[in-house]
Amino acid sequence: MQTSIADAGAVPGWSIAGVVRRQPLAVLGVTLLLLFVVCAVFAPWLAPQDPAQLDLTGRLMGPSAGHWFGTDELGRDILSRTLFGARISLIVAVSVVGLSLIVGLVAGGLAGFYGGWTDTVMNVYVTNAFMALPGILLAIAFVAFMGPGLGNVILALAISGWVGYARLVRAQVMAVKEKEFVEAARALGASDLRVMGRHILPNILQPLIVQAAIGMAGAVLAEATLSFLGLGVPPPAASWGSMLNDARSHLFDSPHLVFFPAMAVMLCVLAFNFIGDALRDWMDPRTRMSAGL
Repeated sequence: MQTSIADAGAVPGWSIAGVVRRQPLAVLGVTLLLLFVVCAVFAPWLAPQDPAQLDLTGRLMGPSAGHWFGTDELGRDILSRTLFGARISLIVAVSVVGLSLIVGLVAGGLAGFYGGWTDTVMNVYVTNAFMALPGILLAIAFVAFMGPGLGNVILALAISGWVGYARLVRAQVMAVKEKEFVEAARALGASDLRVMGRHILPNILQPLIVQAAIGMAGAVLAEATLSFLGLGVPPPAASWGSMLNDARSHLFDSPHLVFFPAMAVMLCVLAFNFIGDALRDWMDPRTRMSAGL
């Protein structure tokens, strides 16, 4: 009996309906994330109004046909500002995780691969010094010193976020470098760079991908926190955190000012967490076999 390549590579029992049935939260997370990506990319075309346009005659209007999410204390359309806020949150999430991952790969890879005094300096002194300070307080201090702005927010969160990736990479590299295929590559004369890039790095990507997905949720929440404190992107740029800060004094008389940006933050964080949990289950062979994935 002949078997096609497609049949040979197919996973038994795999189907879209099966994935939806076994991982409904993952499907929900991907759907929400795609929705936020569409909102961020096409915000100028989806937004009904300019997010910075003032209309003092239409202040604190509730949701209506003209303003689906209502207006804020300056008459600005909340739907438009929420759509543009998705752009800032996703840019911060991707940039912070990307920078943190690069720094963590270099620092953790050197410490785990070479050991000795390199591991002592990086793991005992540098990473422990950063971990001794709460990450959000370190970010607040950095932005307060450098000034608010998108670039400074990204740098502040990356400075406080690379340590977790470095510790994870170090542990994974120390475990993989003792494997037989790494010793075989060394015996064949492979350089340290080739061993690290060709043999070790591909075998430690799984936990890094999961950590990156969950780290994006933390970056979105941290950016909203900094913006809420007035240390994020300066006005008139729309940010979910700054929208929540502006709505504090109208919590009871105009609760829609708080509801929509708070829901946006919550759903975006949930989307990344759902995706991270699904990736963890899918990349763990034991969990995948027990779940029938």
